[in-house]
Amino acid sequence: MFSGVKAGLVSAEVLRREQQELRRQERNNKQLEEESRHTETVFRDKSGRRRDLAQERLEQRRKAEAQSERDEQYAKWGKGLAQDRQQQQNVEDAIKEMQKPLARYIDDQDLDRLLREQEREGDPMADFIKKRKAKENRDQKEKPRYNGPAPPLNRFNIWPGHRWDGVDRSNGFEQQRFARIAHKKAVQELAYKWSVEDM
Repeated sequence: MFSGVKAGLVSAEVLRREQQELRRQERNNKQLEEESRHTETVFRDKSGRRRDLAQERLEQRRKAEAQSERDEQYAKWGKGLAQDRQQQQNVEDAIKEMQKPLARYIDDQDLDRLLREQEREGDPMADFIKKRKAKENRDQKEKPRYNGPAPPLNRFNIWPGHRWDGVDRSNGFEQQRFARIAHKKAVQELAYKWSVEDM
């Protein structure tokens, strides 16, 4: 039978032996049950090696943190670094303004500087201040510009640098291109004038 005992008509001796055998097997199974109750489940990969789940979780957490840092960096770059700096400056200015008292008095230096920097129409000193600022800006280093005769046109309307000696070293392609464009425009204009002329 399925339970392991004999079927049909059996003697009492055979039945007793079978029952003792079943009890002994159950005792062995109970010991195995007790041993296996407190054991951890063993997880294996496809090749049959043991998997270390704690290490895998730690690795997944580390990867997720790295991915979130990367996403945060890309979000910052996508927003624009200059805009981010401007927003940070705006926040700092707002915090600075919030710390000031609500009423502004005559000795408020920030208000005084703000009012001095405003340009008003009809201000007789405005020209003097503009000249002074232009002189201060001129004193700062700026790149020298090209001084000389008007340079030939180029495709990009780029003004030459200050080290250019004025010699055109091209193969003449740009001049030919401009000549073709001018000729084409002149022919179109002539064709249009001829087509609308009274006959």
